[in-house]
Amino acid sequence: MSDESIIPEKLGEVRALLARHKYDQEADARQETEDVAEFHPHLASLRTLLERIPLQDIAHIIELLESADRLLVWNEVREERGESILEVISDEVREELVCESHLRNEKTSVRAFELRNGRLTQINVNTPYDLRSLKPIWVDLVAPTPEIRAWVGRFFDVDLPNTSSLTDLEASARFYVEDNGEIHLHSNFLLDTKEGSRNVAVALILHRDVLFTVRPEELPVFRLQRLRARTQPGYVTDGKDVLLDLYAADAEYSADALEDVYAALGEVSKHVLGTEVTDEEAAKILADIASEEDLNGIIRSNVHDTRRAVSFLTRIKVLSESQLDDARQIMRDIESLDGHTTYLFGKINFLMDATVGFININQNKVIKIFSVASVAMLPPTLIASIYGMNFQGWFPELQWEYGYPFALLLMVFSVALPIWLFKRKGWLK
Repeated sequence: MSDESIIPEKLGEVRALLARHKYDQEADARQETEDVAEFHPHLASLRTLLERIPLQDIAHIIELLESADRLLVWNEVREERGESILEVISDEVREELVCESHLRNEKTSVRAFELRNGRLTQINVNTPYDLRSLKPIWVDLVAPTPEIRAWVGRFFDVDLPNTSSLTDLEASARFYVEDNGEIHLHSNFLLDTKEGSRNVAVALILHRDVLFTVRPEELPVFRLQRLRARTQPGYVTDGKDVLLDLYAADAEYSADALEDVYAALGEVSKHVLGTEVTDEEAAKILADIASEEDLNGIIRSNVHDTRRAVSFLTRIKVLSESQLDDARQIMRDIESLDGHTTYLFGKINFLMDATVGFININQNKVIKIFSVASVAMLPPTLIASIYGMNFQGWFPELQWEYGYPFALLLMVFSVALPIWLFKRKGWLK
């Protein structure tokens, strides 16, 4: 049992450590320190404090923190305790933590999920003997070794492919049914992190009403699916339900990523269309636009791949009537996302053209200065050429005592006159 009276006290300690950590980071930034130490003493103290706090209280503390601080605290929670905290935390905060964070390691894991009282129950599998008493509807393999794929495949009589070989683009190589009834789907799932975004290839196999998933790393979509099915009774009933929910969660995750693209392009639009843009600012803007264009392309590719997978499931007639309704809803969601990606491509092209236009304007300003200078220097050049000729007669000022100063003043006047004229006409603005 957690004592709620200690939560304000512990929350104050957590906030104090976070404030000290942020102060140290700001001090390092002000000093422009090049070699920042990997050891952060205040985060280490925070990690030690969290070890002493019950899981329920950590969940309450994370919910009470500001959004920017939640991820800092969550990253200091030991991974073995993290799954239990996610089960008791609110749905909104859970999705924020899962989608914004990425697991700190890529260790191999095998998890089997049984359906008990309408909920998924997770069992960690370490040896083939752990499978003997289980009747799972979902077996999830993360970064499995060839040996692990071999003994899991032998136990369930299923062929588990290596995810590194899932590179074919043809639909016949990505979605097919084996002679023994195995349904194979090789799909891409979106991974969107602050470090970068990419699609991760995942093998999904339906065999004897059991879903097998093989993937090279942990993905937010799979973590969300596990947590929802474990905390909400009746969320899934069999392996096909789990499969469809994975595709639905991927479409939802892609929609969240598209919202981030909209927000980022909105900020770029304000900068591009609201003020003059220097060449340095334009270079940064172009980099930001290119980054969002890349993410939009990744999402578009992922959405098209999900559409092909769901369409394949509806064609082979293995889904129940309620599951067909779910599949149709996923297809409708994907159609709406496809329209958004198309719109974003158009907006990206417009912002790209506008930014390049500002660059051209800046270059034209420079060329304009050189053009005005060239025109202004033509009369003094002509005067200097005339008076520089080795010629006697017609020009009495050549013999005049003040002839040289007169020529200089005439050249200055010939420069000032066209500049004054250009300015009067407004051509220098």
